[in-house]
Amino acid sequence: MTVKDMIKKEVDNLPEHLAAEVYDFMMFLESRREKSVLAQAAQSLSASSFQKIWDNEEDAVYDSL
Repeated sequence: MTVKDMIKKEVDNLPEHLAAEVYDFMMFLESRREKSVLAQAAQSLSASSFQKIWDNEEDAVYDSL
């Protein structure tokens, strides 16, 4: 039995008001995951813009800190 199956089984046995709380928590987790995915995408898209700032001879002394 998969984790999803076990969760479904438990949710089926919950009273409606508790099932609503579980649903709210699931939506919170999904929202947090989406924010993380968006942040990672923004970081990867901006990396090339910052490449000139990060890799230059003038600031090379700070690379070893």
